[in-house]
Amino acid sequence: MDNETNTESKAKSWLRELLESVLPAVVIVLVVNIFLAQATRVEGQSMEPNLHSNERLIIEKVSYHFHPPRRGDIIVLRRPYGSSEPLIKRVIGLPGEVVEIKNGRVYINGKPLDEPYLNQATWGNMPPRLVPEEHVFVLGDNRGASNDSRAFGMVPFDDIIGRAWLRYWPPSEIGLISH
Repeated sequence: MDNETNTESKAKSWLRELLESVLPAVVIVLVVNIFLAQATRVEGQSMEPNLHSNERLIIEKVSYHFHPPRRGDIIVLRRPYGSSEPLIKRVIGLPGEVVEIKNGRVYINGKPLDEPYLNQATWGNMPPRLVPEEHVFVLGDNRGASNDSRAFGMVPFDDIIGRAWLRYWPPSEIGLISH
């Protein structure tokens, strides 16, 4: 009986220790992932030359609770039409602005947009479109190979998961993501 009681006591002690150490760690990870930051993987070439397929990023989810997205931010958004994989795009047009594409350039309110992060022209033409309140217009940096607002329209703020903040893989590319 003493041996059985000792085994039961050890099992209870082990279970208690497990709950005291693992459970808080799981809760912390969940809280961070849901509210503060999360890891994501770049898929495809739509953000080249600035982000490449299979790079790993940390996206932060806090700043847009204090200010709206800013032009040039690289954001992660829920893919339109219910697909599960998120998209990574650059914010180009802000609420109340008119976005137009002509002659290989993006225009905001009739003025050409300076885009030093690009290494190519923006293909196609798009007539002027007004960005509604609580929405942004997004484009990939690889304008010839990007599924973006030209195809699926404006992105509601509610569909923005967060802002790309840090690249952590591959190790040779570790660093903050700037716009």
